[in-house]
Amino acid sequence: MDAIPKGSEKDLSNPAVQGVAYCDKLFRYERIYKEQGLSHEQRQKRRMKDEKPVVDAFIKWLDQQKMSASSNKFNKALTYARNRQDILLTYLEDGRCSLSNNMSENSIRPVVVGRKNWLFSDTVGGAEASMGIYTIVEMAKFHGLDPYKYMKYILEQRPSYRSTDEELEKLAPWSSSCQEICK
Repeated sequence: MDAIPKGSEKDLSNPAVQGVAYCDKLFRYERIYKEQGLSHEQRQKRRMKDEKPVVDAFIKWLDQQKMSASSNKFNKALTYARNRQDILLTYLEDGRCSLSNNMSENSIRPVVVGRKNWLFSDTVGGAEASMGIYTIVEMAKFHGLDPYKYMKYILEQRPSYRSTDEELEKLAPWSSSCQEICK
């Protein structure tokens, strides 16, 4: 999107707008599949029918593009897309794969942001404690819990080193009691 000059967002004669149009079409298909609640197998079949021709046309378009003398951002986008053609094709083969890596990037963002905070951990123990908290929060999110409610719940239950495995199991984010209390 940064490669499109201001005011040219709808100018289909602009190569950057053309490239974005291909991507938009693929994402539209993915939204439709999600809305329809397709299984992984159904999604893979629909991708091969609907999206493969779009990807093939995009690759053909990509091969025809020349580096721009005026747009460094467009050149970077071309290089990025050309270097990842094989990866682009991979998502078509498996309905469980995503067209975008946004979910992955969003899930690791707290760790990346936290890295700056860890610089100020005075000890290895302090850094490990911080990672423990981040792990608890991310596990709560992964299991569909409200992280604040889950942290509050486990702190109220105050597990100790004497806690049995059965007692600790009741505090795990996948336990039925946590699922009921911390949603």
